[in-house]
Amino acid sequence: MNAFKKLICASVVALSTAGAANAGPVLNNWVFNPTGGGFSGGQVINEYLDVNGNAFIQLTNTGNGSFSFRETAVFNITQADSNGQLFPMTYAGGNITATFTAEGTGTFGGAFSFTGGTIRMYQNQTNGQYGSTAGHYGADLGNVIAEFNVLAGGGGFVNANGSPVNNGQVSVFASASPGMLDSGYFFRANGADLSEESILSFAFTNANTVGRPNTTQVSEIVCEYAGFTAAGCTRAAYRNRAGEYFFISGNGQFKLAEVDAQVPEPGSLALFAVAMLGAGVAVRRRNRKA
Repeated sequence: MNAFKKLICASVVALSTAGAANAGPVLNNWVFNPTGGGFSGGQVINEYLDVNGNAFIQLTNTGNGSFSFRETAVFNITQADSNGQLFPMTYAGGNITATFTAEGTGTFGGAFSFTGGTIRMYQNQTNGQYGSTAGHYGADLGNVIAEFNVLAGGGGFVNANGSPVNNGQVSVFASASPGMLDSGYFFRANGADLSEESILSFAFTNANTVGRPNTTQVSEIVCEYAGFTAAGCTRAAYRNRAGEYFFISGNGQFKLAEVDAQVPEPGSLALFAVAMLGAGVAVRRRNRKA
């Protein structure tokens, strides 16, 4: 059975297990205003925000082929639905970035999952600072417009050294309670401000190990933001160390979904996330055949 068929099978199980009382549908045609200027001035988001960024992973061998890990990451969010309507260009002062810190556990040569963490989204009125030495790689400047608590589950697969399999799919899901999203940025299609609701988020990224991050990435993400203090905290000396720490790049999608009645149990939410990913893969394949 190929990977796609396995994913679809998992999706079927997920949808039958999650239950309507746990996770609602992924939001489509919601509205995002990157300046916080309200519903009328926002952009319709058909399905997702595009995200790309970098992360530093530190592993601790816990014995019996297992490990715990800490991830520190920065992301840039420049457009939605790969539509080319770049936020900094289309919306003055709409430079959107995010930071991600999380912990989790895994098995060498097997799977890993998250146990908790935080996603923060920022709106910076000064364009072009992402990737610089301002703040932490320019990713945490300006106003915090949203914060999500990472829920247990998600994750992906790693090789025998604990690194994500090449171009491996990594999933993160999180929740926000009323007030954790700033008003004026996120809206339902009918204009209702999502800051007044409980909401779920799903992030799917393709992760690849980077053997030689550049000078700014090492100094800003590895050393400053992650607090890495071991030898090699310069680009000239830095090297990934198998089974201990490594640098990765990632690009993917950030989606929102409803909470029907309560924040889902981690197991149900994990299955629901797999289902949504499987559905997205199916749609893309159908589109390519059209």
